[in-house]
Amino acid sequence: MADADGAAAPSVVEPDWLDERRDRAKLLARRLELPDPKQKGWEFTDLSGLDIGGFAEGVAHVEGLEATNGSGPVVMPLAEAAAKMPELVSERLGTVVATEDPFVARNESAWRDGVLVYVPREQRLDEPVRLTIAGHGDVAVNWRALIVLEDGAEAEVWERYTSDGQGLFNGVVELVVGRGANLRYVCQQDLDDRGWVFATQRAEVERDASLEWVALGFGSARGKVRMETKLAGRGSSAKVTGAYAGTGRQHLDYDTTQEHAGEDTTSDLAFRGVLAGRATAVWRGMIRVDRGAQRTDAFQESRNLLLSERAHADAIPGLEIEADDVRCTHAAAVAQVDPDQLYYLRARGIPEPEAKRLVIEGFLQELVERTAAGPIRDSLATELERRLGELLAEPA
Repeated sequence: MADADGAAAPSVVEPDWLDERRDRAKLLARRLELPDPKQKGWEFTDLSGLDIGGFAEGVAHVEGLEATNGSGPVVMPLAEAAAKMPELVSERLGTVVATEDPFVARNESAWRDGVLVYVPREQRLDEPVRLTIAGHGDVAVNWRALIVLEDGAEAEVWERYTSDGQGLFNGVVELVVGRGANLRYVCQQDLDDRGWVFATQRAEVERDASLEWVALGFGSARGKVRMETKLAGRGSSAKVTGAYAGTGRQHLDYDTTQEHAGEDTTSDLAFRGVLAGRATAVWRGMIRVDRGAQRTDAFQESRNLLLSERAHADAIPGLEIEADDVRCTHAAAVAQVDPDQLYYLRARGIPEPEAKRLVIEGFLQELVERTAAGPIRDSLATELERRLGELLAEPA
């Protein structure tokens, strides 16, 4: 890993237990084949052009990772944490995301860049952790994040992924939210639009804890991002807000799961997509209510706005319910810019390009308003406005 100034970080001698985990993962990665279009969830994303073994291993440039250690919250490179805090890392790493997956197994065997964010019981991070993880060249970057909040803890963590080549980004994120804890997690994917992205991200939320998760997907040529939230404890809640925006021949694929395992749990998920050029996208969402998870309240929606006749989106909501006292709803829509809205604005003297932008901004503003007033909302609005400007600058 490189430090904030770009210099190579000091090498860390990995503990034996981590070496053993890597060896097992290497064997597993050789055995597990990549998914094909016949496999559920992969029907829309073609991996035939992916030579996953053909990428040289790359080192990410990580900005914003200033190591802290002591009796309070800890933020440090994950490899360093594995050596200095072996009991915590060995106990938690891999407990939220299963290794029996071709992308996770490869990440487990190869990651060198990563972060541990650990907040002890009843403590909080005074400032948000803001990380930019940048890959350079046509290489593979395996990023691993382990974020652990003990009971009653509070934190805000921001990650932004970037690159400048036809490389591969393979990320694994594990979010552990203890009883009564409160985590706000923002992940922005801004990779080179010639590269591949695969991300496996999963959260477990314990009793009376809350998670606010914001996901932005703007870059990459193709790949898949999987986001899973497990509401494990009674009274836990999660609000997941996502936006993706593509142009050219980009293909964006998001697969989300809201699993309700505890009683009296609440989840609220909303995604918005804006597509220009020949871009395509697919969102597949699943609300899963486990047996005994009574009084579940779950909602999901995906709405897509197409700025070109050649753009295409698929929105596929789903329900799997094994409890009888639940309230679960979903919605999905794909549409062009409403001509009646354009006509209304143009009739009041607003030029067509500006009218079109106003309609799209209104569509996205509903998403921004889901977040509480503060830094997350401000950054979300800024990033969406920036990306919208890029899409509208593309030829029709």
